Amino acid sequence: MRRSSRFVLPAVLAVIGLALVLWLTTRPAAPTASARPGVPVRVVSVAERDVPRFTTAIGSVLSLHSVEIRPQVEGVLTQVLVKEGQWVKTGDLLATLDDRAIRASLEQARAQLGQSQAQLQVAGVDLKRYKLLSTDNGVSRQTLDQQQALYNQLQATVKGNQAAIANAQVQLSYTQIRSPVTGRVGIRNVDEGNFLRVADTQGLFSVTQIDPIAVEFALPQQMLPTLQGLLRAPVPAVVQAYLDADGQSTLLAEGHLTLIDNQVSATTGTVRVKAEFANAQARLWPGQLVTVRLRTAVDNNALVVPPPVVQRGIDGHFVYRLDGDTVTSIPVKVLHQDSGLSIIAGVKAGDRLILDGQSRLRPGARVEVTPDAPPGTDVAEHGSQP
Repeated sequence: MRRSSRFVLPAVLAVIGLALVLWLTTRPAAPTASARPGVPVRVVSVAERDVPRFTTAIGSVLSLHSVEIRPQVEGVLTQVLVKEGQWVKTGDLLATLDDRAIRASLEQARAQLGQSQAQLQVAGVDLKRYKLLSTDNGVSRQTLDQQQALYNQLQATVKGNQAAIANAQVQLSYTQIRSPVTGRVGIRNVDEGNFLRVADTQGLFSVTQIDPIAVEFALPQQMLPTLQGLLRAPVPAVVQAYLDADGQSTLLAEGHLTLIDNQVSATTGTVRVKAEFANAQARLWPGQLVTVRLRTAVDNNALVVPPPVVQRGIDGHFVYRLDGDTVTSIPVKVLHQDSGLSIIAGVKAGDRLILDGQSRLRPGARVEVTPDAPPGTDVAEHGSQP
């Protein structure tokens, strides 16, 4: 019995030792610091391109030429030759008035002119005869002077008759109402058959020029030097008109800066500005409110990144640049920033900067780039929106 226990104990110890060796060789290795996963981030490359700068305001569309059609003589409206909403050109006949009374006055003035011309002709013959007779005292000097005065009087009468004819012709032309401008006819206020007076407060209709057209808007007085420089520039400053609807901005037309008002408003501290637009498709309409973007400058070869790339620290702005699988903090200077992009200095075109996940980073941190990119980060193709 004592002999058997002497052999069993070493056998048990051998089995335990073998099991311990097997466990040590097969257990999983403890994770090391270098095997820890990196911080997931998204990156974007620095783009280099020309970036225009804009200032935004609310503007009102104005016609460059709008006319209220009113009669210049009294008479019955006999005919309206245009329809509401019709496009007309300068000189087109719009309406006619009853002209019979004016034509009668014109014929009467012509008859009086003929009578005066006949009297003048007789007086001229007599004056010539009296001058010949006066050389040998055939008529008195007084008679010659009286004939000369009569001749002069009849000359003045002829001129008066000619002026009366011209006046009647002008009055007759007023019975044909023609368009003074190329534009669009508005809503008609008076129908045919009504008697029109010059003193009537309401006109027949309006004719409004649509193309070209203007937009007026106001900007702070601090921008006055910039505006003056834009007007002096050889190339007109670009102005864009947008329509804001349903949360979206639609470009209606692109024009150029034409005018700065001659004074600043003392109550608002703003100056009125006017821009002119080609409007062949009539996308701009008089009285319409639009969002105006005035291009004030262009940054050539600017380094552009989305706004979330730039971080603010105690010492100023900085960005995280991707170097291999780690990041480096790079101080930058923000030259311009809006809702769509930031123009920075301190990096190079093509540098890969951290776009998302900066809150978990520090210089030298290991990162893991995720393949997906958020929408709207392609600043190389899209600029800021109004």
